[in-house]
Amino acid sequence: MSNSEAIATTAPLDLRLSEPELEARREHITAFIAETIDGAGADGAVLGLSGGIDSTLTAYLAREALGADRVHGLVMPSEVNREENMSDAERVAQDLGIEYDVIEIEPIVGGFLGAFPEADDDRTAVGNVRVRTRAVLNYLVANHENRIVLGTGNRSEALAGYYTKYGDQAVDCNPIGNLYKLQVRQLAAYVGVPDELVEKTPSAGMWTDQTDEEEMGLRYDVLDRVLALHVDGPLSTAATVRALDVDRSVIERVEELYTGSEHKRHMPPAPDPLDY
Repeated sequence: MSNSEAIATTAPLDLRLSEPELEARREHITAFIAETIDGAGADGAVLGLSGGIDSTLTAYLAREALGADRVHGLVMPSEVNREENMSDAERVAQDLGIEYDVIEIEPIVGGFLGAFPEADDDRTAVGNVRVRTRAVLNYLVANHENRIVLGTGNRSEALAGYYTKYGDQAVDCNPIGNLYKLQVRQLAAYVGVPDELVEKTPSAGMWTDQTDEEEMGLRYDVLDRVLALHVDGPLSTAATVRALDVDRSVIERVEELYTGSEHKRHMPPAPDPLDY
């Protein structure tokens, strides 16, 4: 057994950041946002506001990096997330004093389904159309206003493949993309996001009553630790089971999510060049 495995089997993994580490990440991310916008010669940023913790934290950091007048939020309700989530999304924009627009996406989704009604009963396909519709609207506004589209994805979702290809990861950059979900919540609390939004149940808003954890079959606290030790870290499956005191099937589920979503983390493949 390696030294890292021996340590991990005797001490619980703590992904929480200290206050100096939180401040360092706050400064690092806000500098990244400002440098990305300025480097692109853009006038500001656009991001979708869902009412969830990821988009909320990104909005807070973008406002801090750029100022309220350079951040444009889009609140894009559908028939599956119209009430609480969209109310929270508008609240975030109003609390931050940033410009925002409310754009109903269901008529647009209905147009797609009218063009191909055979998919109407396919919950996943229709859910992905909703996510991709929001991405198209983000870029419509960004292109019109010479802005950059900020992604709101975190590291846990990226490694687990928990996002829609060419949807919520169709963005110009991911400011919080290096933070596990636990750290997103922690940094959000640190920068002043209200507690009820910090602790809100995550949902991608793809269909009614959908939640991230139920769909993945894993709690985020477990997912984060398996990713940190086994996918990002050096531990074997057996060592991760011992370190976290979980069933082997949990590790196998994370491995399944990671390997099954590998295609999402790369550009579309092309054949290797031929040698003539």
